[in-house]
Amino acid sequence: MRRPTRKRGLLVRIVRALLVAVVGYYVLCVALLFAYRVWDPPITGVQIERRLQALVSGADYEPKQRQVKLSEIPLDFQHAVIAAEDGAFYAHHGVDWAEIRLVVEEAREGERFRGGSTISQQLVKNLFLTTSRSPVRKVLELALVFPAEAILPKDRILEIYLNVIEWGPGVWGAEAASEYHYGKPASKLSREEAARLAACIPAPRSRKPSRMNEYSAIIRERMRSRGW
Repeated sequence: MRRPTRKRGLLVRIVRALLVAVVGYYVLCVALLFAYRVWDPPITGVQIERRLQALVSGADYEPKQRQVKLSEIPLDFQHAVIAAEDGAFYAHHGVDWAEIRLVVEEAREGERFRGGSTISQQLVKNLFLTTSRSPVRKVLELALVFPAEAILPKDRILEIYLNVIEWGPGVWGAEAASEYHYGKPASKLSREEAARLAACIPAPRSRKPSRMNEYSAIIRERMRSRGW
C-alpha cells in the first residue's frame, strides 16, 4: 500500500506546484498590465517564441521594431486594422460574443473555420502567451483579457497592439511593417497600403501586401460602411 500512496503524494505535489506556477504567472501578467499603462512592453511572449525557434533551427533572426505613439499611426491604418480584425473593438469588453456565436454557427454548417478573437484577446496572447493552439492557452487568454480591458484604456490597447504584433519575419509593429513592406514610415501610408498591411495580420509570415488585392478591398469596404 505504501507505493501507491507515495505515487499519489508525488502527483498531488506536482499538481500543486503547477497550480502555484500558473497562479503566480497570472498575477505577474496582471501586474505587467498595470505597468503597460505607462511603459511600452520591452519584449513579448511571441517575440521570445520566435527567438527560441530561430535558435533551435539555427536560422538568422534580426528583429525590426520601433514603437510609436498611436497619434503617429494614421487613422486610416488604425481603422483598417479594426475593420479587419475586430469591428466591434470599441463596443465589447474583451470578448465579442456575437462574433463567437457566428464562428460556431459557420463551423456547424461546414464552412472553413476562422478565428473569433478580438484585438484585446490577440494582445494578451502576444504579450504573455505564444502562437501555439491549445485549450490551456485559450483559457489563459480568456482569463487575462478581462483584466486587460479593465486596466488599459481602449486606445492604449490599440496602441500596444499596433506596436507589438508580427508583420513579417522578425518584423514587429506598424512602424517596422511600413518600413519593411513599403520603405516609408507608417505616417506616410496611403489608405490602400494600410488596408493591405491589415490584410496580412492573420498570417504575417506568409502573406504579402502586394497579394492582398481581394481581402484589402473587403477591408476598405468595411471601412466605408462604418463611415471611415
